[in-house]
Amino acid sequence: MLQWDDEPNTEQTQAPVDGPQPVNVDDKRVVNGETDINQLAPFKYPWAWEYFMNANKNHWTPLDVNMSQDVHDYHHRLNDAERHVYENVLAYLTTADILAMRNIGLAVMEKMSAPELQIYQARQVYEESMHTWAYQHCIETLNLDQSEIYNRYRVVPEINRKISLANRRLDAAMRPDINLRNKDDLQEFVMSYLFFAAIFEGAWFYNGFSPIFALQRRGLMRGTGEQLQYILRDEAMHFSFGLKVCNQIFEEENIKLDPKALREMWDEAEAAERDYANYILRDPILGYSSEYHSEQFRYIANRRARTVGLEEPFPGARNVSPWLEEQATMRKEKNFFETRVIEYQTGAQLEW
Repeated sequence: MLQWDDEPNTEQTQAPVDGPQPVNVDDKRVVNGETDINQLAPFKYPWAWEYFMNANKNHWTPLDVNMSQDVHDYHHRLNDAERHVYENVLAYLTTADILAMRNIGLAVMEKMSAPELQIYQARQVYEESMHTWAYQHCIETLNLDQSEIYNRYRVVPEINRKISLANRRLDAAMRPDINLRNKDDLQEFVMSYLFFAAIFEGAWFYNGFSPIFALQRRGLMRGTGEQLQYILRDEAMHFSFGLKVCNQIFEEENIKLDPKALREMWDEAEAAERDYANYILRDPILGYSSEYHSEQFRYIANRRARTVGLEEPFPGARNVSPWLEEQATMRKEKNFFETRVIEYQTGAQLEW
């Protein structure tokens, strides 16, 4: 006959006094935490888990988008200036997203000491690799010279300058000897991560698709434009998460950033973006110019700075692309089971 004890047996749920203790949620930290990194809950940062859940709702792949009209547009409707814009935007993005993937996966993620933060960043690494697939899919579908396109970041000075600047800023966080308990190292890491969230993803990427969106708004390259809309929606979550992490680190570690270092960061990023815009838009296209692109960068940079409690680096910058916000908040309303391209051709299989 079964007998029930009056008091529950808690021997197997209580840790020995001299053994491992249950995780206290208040002990969790973004960096330099000492709680068990393998124990997800209780959450210290429930918002990070929400980012992960929302990112999974946004799932898509490049094969969900019909690119057949883009093939016709590229070969028969775009003029030389528009093809120059299209190719060089892709040439920059193909390298930049790989850089973003490596930065999160190899430099940032392993320094996070709360698993809910790492889990969203694991999703972010996946999304960056999928974005690279999307650019490759566009390049292959249009039968562009892959070797030539992928090497432009090495041989075009204006593209190389942005990539080199990003490598220099982001490699600071990849130092194998970096010690985040050291105040100077922590400052270096935070400046690197702020550059990544506020500029690399928050401004360069966010504004970087705009030239192709300008084509899409005229009914050109709509398949590529749709892919970039999905990518921008992902990137908007990436930089939003990154800036929230920055604010959390500022609070937990009592960090005050050097105004001179911040000024240098904004100025060199703006100069690199301006040179890049002057190259890809050396001949303005209908409805879009290099001045337009650079002014929008400055406006977006101001917004990112305000988000982390910093002064606007470019006071008075104007929002010349109010439609860009709509692209970032696009809802995936399509039923992809009905619209998915079942039979598609890429690269050498296509007939012009």
